Amino acid sequence: MNKKGKGRLKYLLQQTEIFAHFAEGSQTKEKKPRGRGRPASKRRAVEEDDEEYLQEEEDALASSVGTHLLVQPSCINGQMRDYQLAGLNWLIRLYENGINGILADEMGLGKTLQTISLMGYLHEFRGITGPHMVVAPKSTLGNWMNEIARFCPLLRAVKFLGNPEERNHIREKLLQPGKFDVCVTSFEMAIKEKNALKRFSWRYIIIDEAHRIKNENSLLSKTMRLFSTNYRLLITGTPLQNNLHELWSLLNFLLPEIFSSADTFDEWFQITGENDQQEVVQQLHKVLRPFLLRRLKSDVEKGLPPKKEIILKVGMSQMQKQYYRGLLQKDLEVINAGGERKRLLNIAMQLRKCCNHPYLFQGAEPGPPYTTGDHLIETAGKMVLLDKLLPKLKDRDSRVLIFSQMTRLLDILEDYLIYRGYQFCRIDGSTGGQDRDASIDAFNKPGSEKFVFLLSTRAGGLGINLATADVVILYDSDWNPQADLQAQDRAHRIGQKKEVQVFRFCTEVC
Repeated sequence: MNKKGKGRLKYLLQQTEIFAHFAEGSQTKEKKPRGRGRPASKRRAVEEDDEEYLQEEEDALASSVGTHLLVQPSCINGQMRDYQLAGLNWLIRLYENGINGILADEMGLGKTLQTISLMGYLHEFRGITGPHMVVAPKSTLGNWMNEIARFCPLLRAVKFLGNPEERNHIREKLLQPGKFDVCVTSFEMAIKEKNALKRFSWRYIIIDEAHRIKNENSLLSKTMRLFSTNYRLLITGTPLQNNLHELWSLLNFLLPEIFSSADTFDEWFQITGENDQQEVVQQLHKVLRPFLLRRLKSDVEKGLPPKKEIILKVGMSQMQKQYYRGLLQKDLEVINAGGERKRLLNIAMQLRKCCNHPYLFQGAEPGPPYTTGDHLIETAGKMVLLDKLLPKLKDRDSRVLIFSQMTRLLDILEDYLIYRGYQFCRIDGSTGGQDRDASIDAFNKPGSEKFVFLLSTRAGGLGINLATADVVILYDSDWNPQADLQAQDRAHRIGQKKEVQVFRFCTEVC
């Protein structure tokens, strides 16, 4: 980084230190002169002067310390853990100093509860009933509604979702000033219904899985900036990655008055080498520190059983080897020459399909008529492995989450589970909201006979609590390792009583 760039970085840090100063509660009021040197005729009694002095001291002390709860608000049901109460106090401190923030605790530590407790605190102690808006992935809306009803029934929550007719009813009857405290809606609905949502002046806009707004040019990111709000709170269990532009997008959303221009930001932080990037990212993490709270399970949730990941490697069936060789020979020139990126990615996708199951290729499955049978298992190495693993897990009373990237593979797994007589639930991107919630409830209910839950990694890996399962099978891995971590933490979270085992299936190519 050049000298000019370092100077600008120093200036930027000085600007954000103002916010850090407020967040740390070191703000004090300027003392007024207490009457020394005033004309005798206007002098007040010594007692009155002392009283004013003491009041000023108390005000200064109150402003420096701020609110610090020792016990959770009475409107919150259940027992908050110590670190969750500390998280609530952190959120209150941001609120009192007019600062937006990011709650970035590791997945499974109760970010939803901490956020609900903030809204409960504002209701109980400040008389602020909202309105607040929670924007989250569609798959998590049911969980948000359930958690609000469970932990803070005082809050009147409305789920803004459904077909045009249902949404029209919600708009006219429920989403009216004074009739609700919290509006819970999806990313897609926030875009589709932006005109209805723009009518409100929101107290808090809360974005769950906030990494979805890291691209400032996305329609979602642009839409979220249109809404009028006093405060913004981002929730994400995914650590910030070393991408300067993504960092700018989050900072711009939180502090638009400082981080106003992406072009200027890019110009300020021109990177000429890897060392420069590391230096800049470390400094920007310092910038984020006043507004970001992140705790890890290993640090705060000592009673949580451990998570153990095991990589299981398996060979290919004869049919898979045949398809694999055919794919490589067909595109050998493209692979050797480097080819264009899009073409290479397509080849990689075809090879992934082959490693998962050859029946993902049209014409590979014998038929019509199409029948389930042992051929469904014997034609794919991973299916042979799964067929050996599941009976052992069933015998020890484990319950299993199986994740895959491919919806069509979930269809094959569904046929297999029916063939073997295992009871199961399923969630993918096409599952409706009510069916999604019903599946989660059916799997989690006490005494449930559901043994397996089939999930697509992107649709089922976000914000769902499936702590009644103790085994996670990653049938195929995501390109982004954070997506797999999200998937694992559907089971490895508060409420888990057993050690969580994660089996990652990998195909060995001979």
